[in-house]
Amino acid sequence: MSPESTPGVAAWGALLKVHATVAPLIDAQLRHGAGMPLSWYDVLLELNAAPDRQLTMSEVAARATLSRTRISRVVDELVAAGFVERHSNPTDKRSAYAAITRTGRDKLREAAPIYLASIEREFSSHLSPAEATTIAAALWRLHAATA
Repeated sequence: MSPESTPGVAAWGALLKVHATVAPLIDAQLRHGAGMPLSWYDVLLELNAAPDRQLTMSEVAARATLSRTRISRVVDELVAAGFVERHSNPTDKRSAYAAITRTGRDKLREAAPIYLASIEREFSSHLSPAEATTIAAALWRLHAATA
């Protein structure tokens, strides 16, 4: 059996292909329906779920699904759009907080139905509930092991 045909390598390849195919579709639907890219939605979702609806930039980078190099640029774009504010960190002058604004929360609520419908259309509808449960459990286990 060649390394390319092992179950683990096949699963990895499928994960990469599905992400490369589905993420741009969801991004396009969010851009069209809510006027925001998927990267913005991802950061707003993490900020909205955080205590006090704010995170340090390092925490945003650790939680968002974006590369660490893109986080600063995306947060700058969200600040320019009025969806996020930056605040200095009183306990560490070297870091800053990103906080979702009321306008950002409104935009997130507007985009949520589009995001969820896109996930259903492009991903979930192609899986049985048992398959989705198995995939989610396996991927969260992998995430926990590498976090």
